[in-house]
Amino acid sequence: MSSQPPKTLDNQLPAISRFITDHDKEGKAVFSSRVEEELQWQELADGARFCLGFTTHKTPVDMSNGKDLSDYEQDMINKPGIMIPGGTVMRLVDMRPGSTSPMHRTVSLDYGVVLEGEVELVLDSGEVRLMRRGDTAVQRCTNHAWRNASQSKWARMLYVLQESEPVVVGGKVLDEDYGGIPGVRPSKP
Repeated sequence: MSSQPPKTLDNQLPAISRFITDHDKEGKAVFSSRVEEELQWQELADGARFCLGFTTHKTPVDMSNGKDLSDYEQDMINKPGIMIPGGTVMRLVDMRPGSTSPMHRTVSLDYGVVLEGEVELVLDSGEVRLMRRGDTAVQRCTNHAWRNASQSKWARMLYVLQESEPVVVGGKVLDEDYGGIPGVRPSKP
């Protein structure tokens, strides 16, 4: 266990470590040294910061012989879209003070948890909910935006996404639409 004080990033949010468990040759639980514990952040053109915390490529996930770790290592080199067809994505996003994401839709079931700050979940109907630390959104393929409610402090969200079956509303199949989020590529080729 480390006795060093937690690191703070330049946006005054705490650095995050991710601890991945594994098994030794005797089958005992150990911490994996295969992937760095400190997360790697990427800044998008709009100033938001994304971090790909972990990914899987199928359900149920294949962890034998480190297959899931190999898949994640490849995703760190060649970043996937917002979600991975058949798999899962854990992502962290830091939002600049006062910023609002473009209105967007993923064809997935997403869990969004506020880790730091206050974030508004804005729906295309005009409905808004203020989310505080620990509040969780269950995003079900709806068109939405995220807004940092503070004009002076960064906010941080944790998202876990999994692909959904096509969603039909009013006889129309909904498709993903990233609303022009800079640096985001489609989830399906």
